[in-house]
Amino acid sequence: MASTVTTEPSENTAAPSRPGYGQLLRTRGAWTFLLPGFAARQPFAMLTLSLVLLVRHTTGSYGAAGATAAATGVSMALFAPYSGRLADRYGQRTVLTPGVLVHALSALGMTALALSHAPLWTLFAAAVPTGASVPQIGPMVRARWGVTLGRSPLMATAAAFESVTDELTFVVGPLLATALCTGVHPAAGLVAEAGLTLVGGLLFAARKSTQPPVNDDRHARVQHASALRVPGVRALVAAFLGIGSVFGGMQVSLAAFTQSLGEPGLNGVLYGVFAAGNMLSGVVCGAIAWKSAPQRRLVLGYAALALTASALWAAHSVLALAGLGLLVGMCIAPALITGYTLVEGLVPAGARTEAFTWLTGAVALGQAAAVTVAGQLEDRLWGGAGFLVPMAGTVLALATLVALRSRLAARSESRTVTRGVGHRAAVPVD
Repeated sequence: MASTVTTEPSENTAAPSRPGYGQLLRTRGAWTFLLPGFAARQPFAMLTLSLVLLVRHTTGSYGAAGATAAATGVSMALFAPYSGRLADRYGQRTVLTPGVLVHALSALGMTALALSHAPLWTLFAAAVPTGASVPQIGPMVRARWGVTLGRSPLMATAAAFESVTDELTFVVGPLLATALCTGVHPAAGLVAEAGLTLVGGLLFAARKSTQPPVNDDRHARVQHASALRVPGVRALVAAFLGIGSVFGGMQVSLAAFTQSLGEPGLNGVLYGVFAAGNMLSGVVCGAIAWKSAPQRRLVLGYAALALTASALWAAHSVLALAGLGLLVGMCIAPALITGYTLVEGLVPAGARTEAFTWLTGAVALGQAAAVTVAGQLEDRLWGGAGFLVPMAGTVLALATLVALRSRLAARSESRTVTRGVGHRAAVPVD
């Protein structure tokens, strides 16, 4: 993406100091990428849970189910940043079109292997292309907002709106996956995920008018080295790894808990309550005109997340888990929103899609590690032992975040180059 794009004024730069969601959604061209983008986002919300439920059905083991889902998540986390970098360099459509085709075929192949009771190693092998080809729609939508809005104050609202949209998928996705897998067929969730990815991804790729322009300047591409070289991005990656541990740990542990009760359908409801708390707090967070520094908000919000996640293992009833899950979800959205907002001041426009994919990949990697460990704990220890994973993940991430919080400060107004990465002036977002 050309770094000059975000420095040009747009028709929306006259936004008021407290812009709202209504004004954001009236932005010309926004709905043309928002609607198909929502459908294509479902893999991140449906893939892990659909795999866990399918493989658990065919093997009888949460450990095997968690390991298979983890292989997919690790593959996604490793390939997502390269997908983002390729999108910055060659254009979103060029990367997305073949990607969704590969993902749909890989997911369907994985479904066939699981149903035929193929050896576990074949599922691991199929998990690699399935995870690697998960379309990075969230980062791509965030990059399109940057082109559409420029330096408008609406960018802060857009960051909150995208977090809310992400969390809405985590309300719809798990409920849909659970309903399909338990009410239709154990493979129905993964088949539906592949179909939504294909249709939504191709429609999103077709919207060329809002796609960020490709940077044809070879010298600029060399100067814009990996976004991971920015120290603040590395600090955010650590925080997002911890958030991923919450998603993964809760997916496996809630599935095991409801299975032990003989009510597997409750899994989607409990996870939906967790995601609903996330979404609702995201709506509120985006509507507030914050006065405090985003770095401070991130640390304080993350401390609240670690505290609530640490209590999950002690809950032994549906009501207790629903209440705690709601609180945990309410603590995640502010951390996600603030983290994505900080990227605007840390990373130049030409590397921003890649930066967003590093954060998305960190969530996937944390989720992959969490489902593996939580699955083993549920199989080998007591019921509910998997809830120790969100506690450990968030506490470790909080300690790292506190130690590295000084690296989250936005760059000064003067343009500097650090370790090969150019940084433009920070955009006011508070």
